[in-house]
Amino acid sequence: MIRRFSFYGFLKNQRYFEPFIILFFLQRGLSFTQIGFLIAFRELFINLMEVPSGAVADLFGRRRCMILSFTAYIASFAVFGVSRDYWQFFVAMFFFAVGEAFRTGTHKAMIFTWLRLEGRLDEKTMVYGYTRSWSKIGSAVSTVVAVAIVLLTQDYAWVFFLAIAPYVVGLVNFMTYPAELEGQRGAGVGIRDVVVHLRACLRDSLAVRGLRRLIVESMSFEGVYKAVQDYLQPVVRNMALLIPLFIGLGEVRRSALMIGLVYVVLYLASAYASRSAHRLIAHAGGEERGSRLLWRVVFVSYLALVPLLFFELYYVAVAGFVILAIVQNLWRPVLISRFDAYAGEAEGATVLSIESQAKSVSTMVVAPVLGVAVDFVRAQGPGGEFWPVATIAGVIAALILLTPLKGNGEARPEAKVSCGGGTER
Repeated sequence: MIRRFSFYGFLKNQRYFEPFIILFFLQRGLSFTQIGFLIAFRELFINLMEVPSGAVADLFGRRRCMILSFTAYIASFAVFGVSRDYWQFFVAMFFFAVGEAFRTGTHKAMIFTWLRLEGRLDEKTMVYGYTRSWSKIGSAVSTVVAVAIVLLTQDYAWVFFLAIAPYVVGLVNFMTYPAELEGQRGAGVGIRDVVVHLRACLRDSLAVRGLRRLIVESMSFEGVYKAVQDYLQPVVRNMALLIPLFIGLGEVRRSALMIGLVYVVLYLASAYASRSAHRLIAHAGGEERGSRLLWRVVFVSYLALVPLLFFELYYVAVAGFVILAIVQNLWRPVLISRFDAYAGEAEGATVLSIESQAKSVSTMVVAPVLGVAVDFVRAQGPGGEFWPVATIAGVIAALILLTPLKGNGEARPEAKVSCGGGTER
């Protein structure tokens, strides 16, 4: 099963558009403010559907939700490829949001179910980190393919069309998953049962003090990083235009080659980081201490990026973005493991979907703010256009570091989310 889980991650990350999504929007004439609102729209609908999708997965079956997710992705890619008007991008983002909502949390819960069935739950950080590393290897391969597509076509739209094929293969992969990974489905489950299950999980999640802290951390780290990460693309493009390499190839091809080089390094480093997350925890002396250490590193990284972006030292700033990606891929397996400690078998997908929903709320708020700030500095100054991105993210990281932890943050048996069975408050 670990091979099939890893194959899922590899196929899921054959998103050939990912290294070029911002440049695609810019090529279509959008401003950073418009891009920010598109991202906010996507996160809003992820947010609206996220926790219900987790409840549906827990009650109706997780494989079915994953199949629905990949079908929605395929529809999104097709719409993106043909879109020209601004409103059409919102349609594509809607289908993408459906795909995200029914995927995030659901597949992680399937992995943890398999580990419970196999009696290997103590390996969850290592196994999840391993499967996640294959996602990043998939991203590295995807980047090479994407660069070849852009070099041949000089049109970013083709990276959406060609992403459809691996997602079709992904649908076939889900059909090979054993039935026991569906979770503990209820017979004759109706909409009312979903609503009751959702309400109970959400209430109990907020009632557990340690889980509330994790939700805030996810919003502040994952949500903010999700809004920040794509600014690497225009930063690399600006760097490509400053460095006297590939001059005769034109702006699109020069940018594609440089982005390809940077993203391959980023994804391979991220894969190694994801596989090494369990080693970091062992070295730090626990998940809570390891997480705190990573918060310090991410704060210093954002702080260092501010002057680099202000003075347009893009060739150094790119290294800062790569470090942020490495830290995020060390931190994500640790966070997911910490969340799973609060959930029983029947609530796994729902609790992880609550985490993803919280992350989406943060991105929904932060993305338009970053877009407006970048467009303002771009027009009015001072300094390079992207320094507000690092400044806003750095302030948020500082606030988390200044917030003291209460207790050791570890889940106790009586503090698990029970979705109606009572929790430790």
